[in-house]
Amino acid sequence: MISIIAKSMNRSERYRYILDYFRLHVGESTTELQFSSPFQLLCATLLSAQCTDKRVNQITPALFQTYPSAKEMAAAEEEDILFYIKSVSYPNAKAKHLLAMANMIHYEFHDEIPNTLEELTRLPGVGRKTANVLLAVWYGQPAMPVDTHVYRVSHRLGLVPSSANTPQKVENYLVKSIPSDDVAHAHHWLLLHGRYICTSQKPKCVSCPFDNICPKLLDNSRL
Repeated sequence: MISIIAKSMNRSERYRYILDYFRLHVGESTTELQFSSPFQLLCATLLSAQCTDKRVNQITPALFQTYPSAKEMAAAEEEDILFYIKSVSYPNAKAKHLLAMANMIHYEFHDEIPNTLEELTRLPGVGRKTANVLLAVWYGQPAMPVDTHVYRVSHRLGLVPSSANTPQKVENYLVKSIPSDDVAHAHHWLLLHGRYICTSQKPKCVSCPFDNICPKLLDNSRL
């Protein structure tokens, strides 16, 4: 049941309520992926597509021990990389992308990871979401990666209009509506809320701190 508060609250008020809660009760937040360099974060994020962070974290220690940088990975064979990542989703395609990405970073960017959306999305296998993760997490830029969790929570909580029906439209709306100092943290706030509370199936509304202000816009909240 939708509360009277949820019905009377406008979108700006909802943003203020939700962001204030996260600032007070969660604070600074970052990815659950494990990495020690921008190259490793890039690899882990690429591997996490349609795969859990938990699974990625299980296989990346051995992968990164063997290929700690783009230079070492660029010298590998595709089947060598596949050996380490075979338990993730779409391992063949990801091994191909990792090798091609490492080669471009090593030979074209001289082992420096780009720090712009335009350059990052030139890398094989790197789309807008993955690029935004690098920009937000490693470079501290006000970037908003939109995955299935962020997309779902943004719609269900009424943070975006129903017309924001693509990840980029959701991204644009969130970046416009959230103070720039909060954008990178807000990505993780929304993502983790979607991963553990506002789940795709059977959302845990009784455990949700926003239940009393949530318009419960469940329709069309999935990518």
